Amino acid sequence: MRAAYIEELGPPDAIHYGELADPRPGPTDVLVDVLATTVNPVDTFVRSGLFRTPLPFPFVIGRDLVGRVADSGTGATGFTTGDLVWCNSLGHEGRQGAAAERAAVPADRLYRLPDGVDPEMAVAVVHPAATAYLGLFTHGRVRAGETVVVAGAAGNVGSAMVVLAAWAGARVIATARQRDAAYVASLGACEVFDYTDPGVYELIGKAAPDGVDAYLDASGTNDLTHSVDLLARRGRIVLLAGARTEPVLPAGRLYMKDGSIAGFVISHATTAELAEAAATINRLLVAGLLRPREIEVRPLSEAAEVHRRIETHGPHGSRIVLRPAPDSSSTGRSGA
Repeated sequence: MRAAYIEELGPPDAIHYGELADPRPGPTDVLVDVLATTVNPVDTFVRSGLFRTPLPFPFVIGRDLVGRVADSGTGATGFTTGDLVWCNSLGHEGRQGAAAERAAVPADRLYRLPDGVDPEMAVAVVHPAATAYLGLFTHGRVRAGETVVVAGAAGNVGSAMVVLAAWAGARVIATARQRDAAYVASLGACEVFDYTDPGVYELIGKAAPDGVDAYLDASGTNDLTHSVDLLARRGRIVLLAGARTEPVLPAGRLYMKDGSIAGFVISHATTAELAEAAATINRLLVAGLLRPREIEVRPLSEAAEVHRRIETHGPHGSRIVLRPAPDSSSTGRSGA
């Protein structure tokens, strides 16, 4: 099979595109013919070694896929040849990745794609949406009626957070650039403030005079000095981006509010947590609520260039989908 892979940790140039042996599924694995994969910032962390995790070399990169079931092991019940499926947790902890024509996926990490959902649209959202779900509900404990701040709300994870929080009945206050305000409001945010405004924290405070119940910064700025001040009693801050940040914690003000801070990376999520998130993701995919703003389709052979682009310019703009098929062509599509 053709695959994008590395033979050692390193920069984007370490990624090779070529032939590898087909994967050999174990008894609880499902062999999947990959239709589409994508590139997340965490994929660059794994490839470079910033996020340390066991990797078998040669190592197929990538975490997410949508594909069709080709075969399943004797212990992988519940899947039939031809089923459309998706996964968002390959490519770490000893598991080979998704950036190939075929992948062996543990059955407990594989989910059916609902009928009528476009595979390329789905693969573009399943990772950021799962991150958003875990941040909001597993670690942030957000409930209906609470007030939530989503900072960096126009990005892939941030926009999914706005959709999920609003769907769950929370009041969403978001920050984004002014040019993205209308888009973020269309996702369900009640108020959207420009994060470049020096008075943005004062504006949030006026919009939530009783404090906010949860504060999630998808941009990775992690300004704890101001976010702690915004918390209501027993408010929660969830850290999920900004791996190199070292913010100052106003500890006294935090504990006086009975506040808490939780940090998480999706790579540590249990299969039960991922499955719980997947059930909600599928529900919202069917409802048309989870959609990428725009996708750009590239051939899998350009994986190294896509990694380089994300590291240079950040994960902004179009969500890039990679097609393993050799006749892939470059296209741009709106997800709206």
